[in-house]
Amino acid sequence: MRYVGDIAVGPVGLGAMPLSIEGRPDEARAVATVHAALDAGVTLIDTADSYHVPGGGAPGDGELLVARALAAYGGDRDRVLVATKGGRGRTPDGGWTVNGDPGHLRRAAEASARRLGVEAIGLYQLHKPDPAVPYAESLGALRDLLDAGTIRTAGVSNVDVAQIRLARAVLGDQLVSVQNRYSPAVRDGEPELALCTELGLAFLPWSPLGGISRSALDGPSAREADPRFGAFHRVARQRGVSPQRVALAWALARSPVVVPIPGASRPETARDSAGAAGLVLDERELALLGP
Repeated sequence: MRYVGDIAVGPVGLGAMPLSIEGRPDEARAVATVHAALDAGVTLIDTADSYHVPGGGAPGDGELLVARALAAYGGDRDRVLVATKGGRGRTPDGGWTVNGDPGHLRRAAEASARRLGVEAIGLYQLHKPDPAVPYAESLGALRDLLDAGTIRTAGVSNVDVAQIRLARAVLGDQLVSVQNRYSPAVRDGEPELALCTELGLAFLPWSPLGGISRSALDGPSAREADPRFGAFHRVARQRGVSPQRVALAWALARSPVVVPIPGASRPETARDSAGAAGLVLDERELALLGP
């Protein structure tokens, strides 16, 4: 198990974004994907109020889907930590907006709690810093939500080292997580990962399979010759597992605070990702995959 604050979670989470944005599966398959992840040991589900299809859905669709999937689950729901995010929106043409206004964040969190059907959100994360709003003011909204009992713990996303330190100063020990992009293709988050390791903050890589799935579409020789991803494919072939599972095992080996949240839109991919928790790479393999 790994920890988000004092909450124990499975080493691999589920990113629910693909279940509720463009290209989303139908409801039955989406719910089956969530259930497959839970059956495979996943206990952290990540969503956001902005995960919906512009023009074909409504803000909070992703949260409502997660709530329905959990309500229909026959296993232990009490062990599941649902994390959601606020501070972003969608435009009619499919773009993304940012809104870090404290009043907006307070209202957004209250609406998220209603959609999730909870008295207090287990983990609420500020989706992205808003350049039009001082970051300390946006963080102050999270502090107010903590004080009001609307959220139990707080996290930040898409941040740099200075912003993590500011969040720590404003939120203290109630800051428990950082959600940044980190994958075999995008490794420039090492300074933030190092700081999270130092502070004991959960580091939740989003898009942790970046590049791996796309490179898997090439032929075998092209895959293994790829300078960025070839080693992942070679290790996968030697181990008899998917390169995606190797990528997640590599992320887990980077630090004990890492809890990757790969997206999935099919039960079989959710199960495969969860299997990374049982794949321990040796020193030779880690050296091959690189820092």
